[in-house]
Amino acid sequence: MMELAWLIPSLPAIAFAFMVTLGKRLPNWSAIAATGSIAVSFALFFFVFADWLGAKSFPHPENYTFVYSIDWLRAGDAILTWGMWIDPISLTMLGLVTAAALGIQVYSWSYMAHEPRFTWFFAVHSLFAASMLALVMADNLLLLYIAWELVGICSYLLIGFFYDRRSAAEAAKKAFITTRVGDVGLLIGILLLFVETGTFELSTIFAALAAGDLSEGIVTGAAVLMLLGAIGKSAQFPFHVWLPDAMEGPTPVSALVHSATMVVAGVYLVARIFPFFEASDTASLVLLSLGAVTAMGAAAMALVMTDIKRVLAYSTLTDLAFMMLALGAGSVTAGMFHLLLHGFAKATLFLGAGSVSHGSDKTDIRDMGGLRRVMPWTALAFGIGALSLGGLPPFGGFFSKDEVTLAVFLIEEPYRWIFLTVALTVGFMKALYMGRLFFSVFLGRLKPENEHAHEAGPAMLAPMLVFTTLGAVGGLLAFNWTDGYQGFGYFVFAGDHQEAFHPNWWIAAASAALAVAGFGITWLAYVTGSLRTDSIIAKVRPVHTLVANKFYVDEVYQWGIDQVMLRAGNAVAWVDRAFVNDIGVNGPGIVTEKSGTKLRLLQSGKIYNYALGMVLGFLAVAVAWWWAL
Repeated sequence: MMELAWLIPSLPAIAFAFMVTLGKRLPNWSAIAATGSIAVSFALFFFVFADWLGAKSFPHPENYTFVYSIDWLRAGDAILTWGMWIDPISLTMLGLVTAAALGIQVYSWSYMAHEPRFTWFFAVHSLFAASMLALVMADNLLLLYIAWELVGICSYLLIGFFYDRRSAAEAAKKAFITTRVGDVGLLIGILLLFVETGTFELSTIFAALAAGDLSEGIVTGAAVLMLLGAIGKSAQFPFHVWLPDAMEGPTPVSALVHSATMVVAGVYLVARIFPFFEASDTASLVLLSLGAVTAMGAAAMALVMTDIKRVLAYSTLTDLAFMMLALGAGSVTAGMFHLLLHGFAKATLFLGAGSVSHGSDKTDIRDMGGLRRVMPWTALAFGIGALSLGGLPPFGGFFSKDEVTLAVFLIEEPYRWIFLTVALTVGFMKALYMGRLFFSVFLGRLKPENEHAHEAGPAMLAPMLVFTTLGAVGGLLAFNWTDGYQGFGYFVFAGDHQEAFHPNWWIAAASAALAVAGFGITWLAYVTGSLRTDSIIAKVRPVHTLVANKFYVDEVYQWGIDQVMLRAGNAVAWVDRAFVNDIGVNGPGIVTEKSGTKLRLLQSGKIYNYALGMVLGFLAVAVAWWWAL
């Protein structure tokens, strides 16, 4: 079955082709084709997973990586291939992407039912899933890059789905352009490795790295360059600005982008090329630093946002940075475990946010409150997702957050305590903003203007509750339950670093206490009202203003574009127009035209003019001859 794994991304791609060509003629089949194709892909994942387990069972799956490829074309001495790479990391991603895409498409049947571009939505949604599935299965960097760019194109189309709204069109362009900046770094890094190794094949590149055929400068340079692409897709500082604006797309798009596709592609890329970061202390420190800065800044912004989806967007930024912290600390296990559980929880929360906006016609959390009375199932699902993502035991997010914190604790000096402090502080802030979000939306008094709100239908509730369950109990994957399954750390890891679940009890206790404190504080502020947030804000008004304005990063970028890039562009355009165009290109033409205009006077066609010219010429020669004598 592993040889048929190529069908997993191919089926949604075929569904996309069907909907683009025949969707208008068969509109009722669009959702069926999209959902049916990803459902079959989800089923195929289990067959591929079972086949992989049969080929190499636990506890040593690291000894078996299935690679299958076919020749595509020859370029000089290099042979370019299309191929699949199936190992624990790609299997984890295949399961998450197919499950998330299937659930979100079922949800979209109801949520997008009244949209006039219903077929186009499902078409691009299918291509989005297919691109991400191809990306995580690619056995070479060229195929990975092609799928990487397809993911970017699909995100542009889906974020700008409501293109008639200027804000959506601008958000789509912002996402596309910002991520392209990082993609340039990724492309240069890929080409650098191709020049050094003569191949795009991951297995050959990793073999060259292990054999010491790559210099330290090449290893660090390639890692940092490809990291630029990763932080662009995963919206890490300084490329984080596109993700909050991407909420202009339909909520099912936000759910897929944040849980299993676009933004986790960067984390997956770092995990895939992890041997380069393991071999370069400089690249690992850069990764750790970017993760720490992004986590602190995003968590702070999540605390002050008032749009329900934007709070979740900054929450995603924080958790992606948490994954980067784990990878920078050397733990692929913790990074991928948090990616998996975050995917389930974030799918729950975004689908819950869609249910809230769909049922109440509101997106500002200040206009909500008490919605659990009219939306009890959504409140239950959203609450469990919030508690999990906030790191409260015994929900799944607690275990993955704890694994990340432990990985950071194991960093060597002198950076251990710096990054551990960041991890614990961010864990506390996660509980604060998730508690603020849940309590202000669902608890408290139901406002009269929200009495018309209604619960979502079964098609929207069912996927939400499934993701809720997976996020709630997913932490159990960390434990050793049978001889055949010794925990997630024996399934996904790098090199020979198998990581059995072994919590550090004082870190776990501190992490749990901070989570309880965070939810407790928000309970006092947004439920009992005994803690006045307005008085706290008044005391730190300058800081609140700074954070509420997103640290003015967007304004700095806009100033740079207006005052530096556009002015430089205008200067270059003037040089191009005045010298290159007017003189270099038009100049010879103008000279030729004017010279021709003058010279044409000598060809009048009148005999007396020619005779006069001959006489004058004779006289001029005679005078010159006489003068010379």
